[in-house]
Amino acid sequence: MTPSDPALAPASGGGLPPPSALELDRRAYRRRRSQRSVLLAIASTVVFAAIVWVSVIQTPGWAAVQEAFFDPRIALEALPKVWDGFLLNLQVLGLSVITVSVVALVVAVLRTLRGPVFFPLRVLAAGYTDLFRGFPFIIVLYLVGYGIPTIVGERIEPVILGVMAVTLTYSAYVAEVIRAGIEAVHPSQRLAARALGLGHAQTLRHVVLPQALRKMTPPLMNDFISMQKDVGLISILGAVDAIAAARSEVSLTYNFTPYVVAGILFVLLAVPTIRVADWYTARLQRREQAGSIL
Repeated sequence: MTPSDPALAPASGGGLPPPSALELDRRAYRRRRSQRSVLLAIASTVVFAAIVWVSVIQTPGWAAVQEAFFDPRIALEALPKVWDGFLLNLQVLGLSVITVSVVALVVAVLRTLRGPVFFPLRVLAAGYTDLFRGFPFIIVLYLVGYGIPTIVGERIEPVILGVMAVTLTYSAYVAEVIRAGIEAVHPSQRLAARALGLGHAQTLRHVVLPQALRKMTPPLMNDFISMQKDVGLISILGAVDAIAAARSEVSLTYNFTPYVVAGILFVLLAVPTIRVADWYTARLQRREQAGSIL
C-alpha cells in the first residue's frame, strides 16, 4: 500500500480521516445504551414514586404524621431560633476541626516513632487511641461537661467543654487514620529521603505526609461528617444549640416539626462534604486504574 492509497489520504480540508464503519457502529451502540439507561432510570423512578404514593402518602395515618412532623407553619416559626442554635454547633465544629487536627497529628507521629527509647510514648499514644475509641461519645460528654467544672470548681462555657469532648474522642479516630496513611507510604521513600540528608522531621514533613494525605483524605472526610453530627449532642451540657432550641419549641407547640428542621440543617451541612468525599474517592480510583502515580 503506497502513500497515494485513497485509504490513507486525509479527509478534505486537511482534517482527520473519517471514522470507519466499525467505529460508527460502536458510537451508535453506545448512544443506544445511553438512551436505554436514561429511559430505565425514568421508568424506575416513576414506579418507585408510585409505590411511595400508594404505600405511604395514601395511608390513613399519613395525615397525622404530616401534622406532627411536617407542619410548614411551625417549621417557619421555629427556624430562627433553631438557626441561632445551629450557629453555635458550627462554632464548636470549627474549633474542633483545628484542635482535632493538631492533637491527632501529634498522637499519630508519636505512634510512628522508631526506636526503643520512644516505647513509653508509643504505649501512651496507643492507650489513648484505644481508650477514647472505646468510650461512647455521650459518656465523654458527661465526664468532661460535669467532671471538669466540678474538679476546678468553676463554671466553664459549654462551647469550650464541647470542643474538649469532641477533641478527646475524634482525635483518637483521626490519629489512627493518619497513622495508617503514614505507614502506607513505602519505606523506600523514607530511605531515599534519609539518603539525601533529610532528618526524621524533614522526611515526615516533605516526603511522607504529602503522599499519605492523598490516601487519608476519604476516611478523614468520613470522620468529619461524623463530627458534624455529633456536635449536636452538646445540648446535654446546657448549650442552647440547634437541638436544644428545637426541644424548647417542641415543648411549646407539642409538635415534632422543630426536630425535623434541626435535622434538615445538619443534613444540608453534611451533603456537600459527602459529595466532595465521593468525588475525591472516584478520582483516586480512576487514577489508580489508569496507573498514575499517587
